[in-house]
Amino acid sequence: MHSQAEFLTLRDHIQSVIVGQSELIDRILIAVLTGGHLLLEGPPGLAKTTAIKSLASGIHAGFQRIQFTPDLMPADLTGSDQFDPQANQFNFVAGPLFHEIILADEINRAPPKVQSALLEAMEEHQVTVGSQTHILPDLFIVMATQNPLEQAGTYPLPEAQLDRFLLHVLIDYPTEKEELEILMRDRQLHFGEDLQKVDSRLQPETVLKARREVAEIHIESVLNEYIVRLVNATRQPQLWIPAWQDFVDFGASPRATLALSRAACANAYLQGRHYVIPDDVIVLAPDVLRHRLRPSFAARAEQVDANTIINKLIEIIPIP
Repeated sequence: MHSQAEFLTLRDHIQSVIVGQSELIDRILIAVLTGGHLLLEGPPGLAKTTAIKSLASGIHAGFQRIQFTPDLMPADLTGSDQFDPQANQFNFVAGPLFHEIILADEINRAPPKVQSALLEAMEEHQVTVGSQTHILPDLFIVMATQNPLEQAGTYPLPEAQLDRFLLHVLIDYPTEKEELEILMRDRQLHFGEDLQKVDSRLQPETVLKARREVAEIHIESVLNEYIVRLVNATRQPQLWIPAWQDFVDFGASPRATLALSRAACANAYLQGRHYVIPDDVIVLAPDVLRHRLRPSFAARAEQVDANTIINKLIEIIPIP
């Protein structure tokens, strides 16, 4: 695992900018290591955007922030064919999606047409403009944020698009100690002390090599069986908890099984192990599954949400 030390340096760089939020930082690195997309949800001011910008500053790759708004058009993301009068022909002018790391800020503010254009990019790593298909960079990942407090002017993300996100991470407020540290760092920046320097930047080749190393992490067959059992339980929770009959409209798809296995391998990689342990699966299961199942009206009436279902299943299903 030759690239692991460089990723730990990248983690230190992000931690030099972001106070606390160690789980958030690990989830960001897991997304990079697996090539999966990441959805961050939390109130404003919790460093979601700053964390992603810090990641981008530590990788020698193209970075683009896109502010999603209700008047955004698909061509604002993908680019468009523009007429060149001198050559008497149309030429494709690439849009902001043609970067390695995309920060989709407040992604749920864009209308469905824009989401459909983004969906092709997230799933196929390509965009289609007119009759031409254009391939996106190998490193391409989308890191999106959304604010759960404001509903005016927002569009709920379709389930098909939510399923394309590897992880859905919920961000909470910092502790008093962490908030005091945020204040002190801000004062240091005010007096000209730069806390955001990075000694070296990861090359895209290093990231792609690390992804291959993550794919080689060993996972026992009993753990694979546990992952499949856990994902299946989100579709039929009544098999484990009879009182939860008809509590789920639809559960996680097989894409969740693949995502949980890959994320667990990436977590083991960050911990310096060549193999996956049950804790790698358990700690990531809520982030992999919460956006992939929808509780029914009966569940919501009993104040049972997706997190409750997932945590209870983890508690009940035997761990190998």
